[in-house]
Amino acid sequence: MAQRPDSSTNRLDDAARAGWLYYVAGNTQEEIAAKLGISRQSAQRLVSLSVSEGLIKVRLDHPIGRCMDLASRLKSRFALDLVEVVPSDPSSQSSTLGIAEAAATEIERWLKRPDPIVMAIGTGRTLKAAVAQLTPMECPQHKVVSLTGNIAPDGSAAFYNVIFNMADTVKSRSFPMPLPVIASSARERELLHAQPMIRETLALAAQANVTFVGVGDIGPDAPLYLDGFITDAELKALQKAGAVGEICGWSFDADGRLIEGLTNDRVASAPMPSREASLVVAIAMGDRKLPGIRATLNRRLVNGLITDERTAEGLLRLH
Repeated sequence: MAQRPDSSTNRLDDAARAGWLYYVAGNTQEEIAAKLGISRQSAQRLVSLSVSEGLIKVRLDHPIGRCMDLASRLKSRFALDLVEVVPSDPSSQSSTLGIAEAAATEIERWLKRPDPIVMAIGTGRTLKAAVAQLTPMECPQHKVVSLTGNIAPDGSAAFYNVIFNMADTVKSRSFPMPLPVIASSARERELLHAQPMIRETLALAAQANVTFVGVGDIGPDAPLYLDGFITDAELKALQKAGAVGEICGWSFDADGRLIEGLTNDRVASAPMPSREASLVVAIAMGDRKLPGIRATLNRRLVNGLITDERTAEGLLRLH
């Protein structure tokens, strides 16, 4: 058997080829071994590597009865226009597993439209995971606009702002929000929003045909706090005011009402696009986010939801 150069690049090339042969072409591991001139064990390892390295993105394309039933009940209970419920892994503590892939599928469904659309995008870990699952495509007819600022407190690019990664993957026109996520004062936000370039981006966001956002919790590990956008004192003030969740930095209480004052006076994000004229989809799962997701749905801050079985069951119990 011919020996191949043992380099990481060649190994990834082989893994990609093995993954394609297995998941796309439908070859067995024995067939892959024969075609690549390697042992069956090596073929198995290469197929596994293709998934672990993200070379192959595996999506479930089969409606599961229980998930469909939960989706139907959520859709009816909360008067939603779109609900996708994915299976839960009881042993996983991930806040993105399954829903990132489902969100990528829904995003791609919109991007495959031939007529131009405006897609608004929030920020956060879940959306970043979803964008990482997108299939590269050419979508120059579409516009993708960020709802949130892309500047972190230290002046660097915000790590979970996904607008540039997405635009690079789908080759659409991108419209970032060149602002801090949370301004230093209400007056600073007013001045920033008055800039012509920012006004145009805000106006474009308001015209979005479809919007995808994450839902952050306001617990001790709140993303706004962990990522340095608010201080410990500001987090405690939000909690004292009854905040249970946030979308694009906008904090709200258990009834889905925006918290008056505090950090909401300084959030530089665009307002949420109209739920009456467009689709606004929340992508979120997990026990910590249940109160925030429930408030979001009760107040109709969104009219679409992508979540998992366990969260869907919790929402139906809590309502």
